[in-house]
Amino acid sequence: MAKKSHPRRGSMAFSPRKRASRTFGLVKSWPTTDASEVRMQGFAGWKAGMTHILSRDLNPRSPSAGQEVRVPVTVVECPKMRILGVRGYTMTPYGKQAAGEAWADAAQISEAFPDLFKRLPERKEHDAEKHFENLEKADLVEVRLIAATQPASVSSLPSKTPDVMEIGLDGGSMSDQLSYAKEKLGEEYSFADAFEEGNLTDIVAVTKGYGWQGVIKRFGGKLQSHKNSKKRRQHGNMGAFGDGYVRKTIRQGGQTGYHQRTEYNKRILRVASPEEHAITPAGGFLHYGEVNSDYILVKGSVPGPAKRLIRFRDATRGSDKPLHPYEITYVSTSSKQGV
Repeated sequence: MAKKSHPRRGSMAFSPRKRASRTFGLVKSWPTTDASEVRMQGFAGWKAGMTHILSRDLNPRSPSAGQEVRVPVTVVECPKMRILGVRGYTMTPYGKQAAGEAWADAAQISEAFPDLFKRLPERKEHDAEKHFENLEKADLVEVRLIAATQPASVSSLPSKTPDVMEIGLDGGSMSDQLSYAKEKLGEEYSFADAFEEGNLTDIVAVTKGYGWQGVIKRFGGKLQSHKNSKKRRQHGNMGAFGDGYVRKTIRQGGQTGYHQRTEYNKRILRVASPEEHAITPAGGFLHYGEVNSDYILVKGSVPGPAKRLIRFRDATRGSDKPLHPYEITYVSTSSKQGV
């Protein structure tokens, strides 16, 4: 008789499932194009919550062409970020390594960010011009901006300490990118300077954490039979008898959630400010409050709970489907608390 088999119960995808090292995602790579104009490729904002919109379907081949369709959207508050410095990378036998950095004036930075030096050391003696000259002489393969968020402009956040991160540059030559970075050093830039409405973006974020959970919830395994001995939400066994150890592929309980995840090709439906289009629902967003700065609407869901820092990056995979135009006719601001 043939041996009976069945698909394994409980996916091992995304292993190892450990806690993220920080509260916001780390962008490990930035896409490159043949564009001649230099532009910034990233931004960051705080997740406020979800609502829904009514959008007119302008796809002529859609079954609902010309009709209003209901679309779930995520509201992300995106106040302006400030560019603190620029970092150049060279290629070595061990991969990319930083060739040098040039930072904005320390007095200018400390005036804009009183709490910034909780995150990084203060550079009291730094000759930015000399560092730019060294970067121009180096054989660079990539130039990135060093930018900081401005949480002081978001009333809902308990911490006002800025988060510092790298933002990729695309287009032009390395010298063009260095000139662009030198021109923007110390200045603010908004979400609209990096992305346009209707385009696709990748979202990098840390998911909602659930702490330690059992194997059934963590991996979606099958419950044991009610006639099984002593256990129901556990495994039948821990692997082969003769190994003498438990293999890493055996599903066990442990940390669930609070993992870094990247969602590809999320569409930006609107970039606006509360003065142009009111977005805060009656009673405020649950666990967040009011949106007072610039915000965006992203089609669908976004990883993480409210107040989680979300990072945006140019879409790396693109989409084979054409992006049809749309028309937002209504944005729901009804209470999310059932008031």
